[in-house]
Amino acid sequence: MAQQIMIIGLGQFGMSLARTLAERGVEVFAVDVKKNLVEEAETFVTEAVVADASNEQELVQLEPRKRDAVVCAIGNDSRESSIVCTALLRQMGVTRIVARANDPMHQRILKQVGAHEVINPELEFGKRFANRLLFDRVVVDTQIADDLMLTEIRVLPPLIGKTLLELELPRKYGIIVAGIRTGDDRNISRPDPNVPLKADSSMIIVSGEESITRFVEEVNREEVNR
Repeated sequence: MAQQIMIIGLGQFGMSLARTLAERGVEVFAVDVKKNLVEEAETFVTEAVVADASNEQELVQLEPRKRDAVVCAIGNDSRESSIVCTALLRQMGVTRIVARANDPMHQRILKQVGAHEVINPELEFGKRFANRLLFDRVVVDTQIADDLMLTEIRVLPPLIGKTLLELELPRKYGIIVAGIRTGDDRNISRPDPNVPLKADSSMIIVSGEESITRFVEEVNREEVNR
């Protein structure tokens, strides 16, 4: 059975999230106070309704408890509504509430009123994009816990021909290579610590944010000094 996720607030972030989840087979229930946004979402989500989710009676009618998760993605211009909506969702017994925050104070309040998880899309994207600007070998990185990153990085020249056993990455940097992707292959294989790394490969790394930064910086310096 497909996951059922409700998204409240169809601004740029909420609309993009709804579309991506729908493309991945999730049953998306989209909610916004603006009719034009709801009509746009209707073309690709399971169901879209016009409603004010900060109004308790209207929110009850949406039956948020029936969803696997509810994302309160209300935008920057309605901070009070996002706080009220999050508090109501918690009171209604929603098992997983993800709320969008605009700043640290907003984040603290959302946590206090009941959000299980709080995200700041602009801040998180800024951090990820900064890494891609600084380290052009980074393909993609995703935060999977408070201080745990999943990063795909192309094999840097100083690493070509060396094995993971030789590199001792866990000991030196506290990072773990969880997989290897070769060329344009979409499949990821388990790493063999005794097989030399190839130039057309990338490593799937699990690490803390500081660890991957230190690793890439040191390897970049080694490349410059060669």
